[in-house]
Amino acid sequence: MIFSFLRDDTQGSLAVTVEHVDDPAAIGKHPSARGFPSCTAVVDYPGKGYRALFGWVQLVRSTDNSSAGAAFDMDPFYLFEDAPSPYAFFGINPTLFDAPSRVRRDPLVWTAQSYLAWTPMDDTERRVRPLVGFSWGFDVDSDGRITLQPVRALSPADWNAHLPHLGTSCPGWVFDTWQPSPATGR
Repeated sequence: MIFSFLRDDTQGSLAVTVEHVDDPAAIGKHPSARGFPSCTAVVDYPGKGYRALFGWVQLVRSTDNSSAGAAFDMDPFYLFEDAPSPYAFFGINPTLFDAPSRVRRDPLVWTAQSYLAWTPMDDTERRVRPLVGFSWGFDVDSDGRITLQPVRALSPADWNAHLPHLGTSCPGWVFDTWQPSPATGR
């Protein structure tokens, strides 16, 4: 699925692929990950250097999380989960990659909301400005079958609903409301 976004009056796009994992070893996962999803979101933006710096903020709601699926939690990259940054990935046109799995195939509903954002370099505060977002995930039924949730576009209201949690989770950061882009309506 392709999404478009606008940053500093420059058009960019995001190509999202969610698929079942056929070869866990090829993506660095344990054999038990076979059949679970992997998500890859590739940024295409013509800016160069600092003008192409973006970050991925990902939140997950899962029936096996701390709220039993009632609320979203931050989903930092596990190597940096104790770092006080809202970004799971950050860099020049960074690719988001995630391949959630479980050793056991107990009934589960797992949904991610992934947002591409940027942080202005000339701001006096560490600020996160969302650009585009999408939802994806998977369900495991009582027979252990894994079904992928369809990728869907997220709206400014989806991001804005997370603002209290984001501010509490990363108190050293400022999170802007998501203003719809005139070019995309999102």
